[in-house]
Amino acid sequence: MSYLQRFSSDDLERIVEEGMVYMCACPAQVAKEIRLLRELIAYQEACLNGPENASEVHRCIAEAAREAHARMEQCLDQVLTLEGWDRATLHMPEGLRQRRDAALEDGFS
Repeated sequence: MSYLQRFSSDDLERIVEEGMVYMCACPAQVAKEIRLLRELIAYQEACLNGPENASEVHRCIAEAAREAHARMEQCLDQVLTLEGWDRATLHMPEGLRQRRDAALEDGFS
């Protein structure tokens, strides 16, 4: 069973790294949840192959995870657009970086 992925695993990793470096955790949190949903989907699909497993249970969980995954990718896409991230490099916009730098300077004053 397959599902659409707007963001590659590398894309998600870049978003998490940018969020952590520039202290803007919201997009990074969404990216982390997408990764967890992918793990859940893979796990459920593996369970579907087990002959002694209750396939309806695993199908139900996998379908719900795929729906949540699609919605969270849509959300991340919208957040990156709203914040003005560079979509080619997945770098955070300079304005958010400057806001982080100002917050750090205020903390040391």
